[in-house]
Amino acid sequence: MNVTEDYTGHVEPGAAARRVLDALTITKMSVGPMDNNAYLLVCRATSEALLIDAANEYERLSDLIGHGPDRPSLRTIVTTHQHADHWQALGALAGAYGTDTVVHPLDADPLPVPPDILVEHGDTLSVGEITLEVIHLRGHTPGSIALLYRDPKGHPHLFTGDSLFPGGVGKTTSPENFASLIDDVEQRIFAQLPDETWFYPGHGDDSTLGAERGKLTEWRERGW
Repeated sequence: MNVTEDYTGHVEPGAAARRVLDALTITKMSVGPMDNNAYLLVCRATSEALLIDAANEYERLSDLIGHGPDRPSLRTIVTTHQHADHWQALGALAGAYGTDTVVHPLDADPLPVPPDILVEHGDTLSVGEITLEVIHLRGHTPGSIALLYRDPKGHPHLFTGDSLFPGGVGKTTSPENFASLIDDVEQRIFAQLPDETWFYPGHGDDSTLGAERGKLTEWRERGW
């Protein structure tokens, strides 16, 4: 598996890039026909790993984890929301690695395997010595979640699924769902986190909250 160490937030389909933080590595890979992002988080102290969205291409995700004795130990797979393009490899990976699977209860039913852990807003998950905070963002789906890592030696890192992208919030199917999502994104993300927060969406390139903050009024006026 070819993984570039020059992390910019952009990966080509099929490619992977790794970001090395003081206590955590973040590897982003684009998989499947819908250019889904999967994120492998590895605690550098323990080599325990957590995967965000086993979206597609089981074999390539398995190659990313590795096959040698020094590969990280995949303990957890988090599904950010129920849409099928985000869990095509979930059953195979969970079965192969014996991982715990995690989802919000409102999005659990469509998944191909019963979840081991159900999370709500404000809960935390661990990957080795790393703590991730669960943020429930209602609107793209009923149970969409984001995961937040507050790096004690740097800026926050936020994994947003399909709820927040550069240029707008995720797709919604009604004005009510849009209002719910834009409210949650404003109140639970932009009002709580600093501009330097780097966010990692479910498709496409990364961005920062500072780069997007000035567009919130435009997004709300644009509507769903």
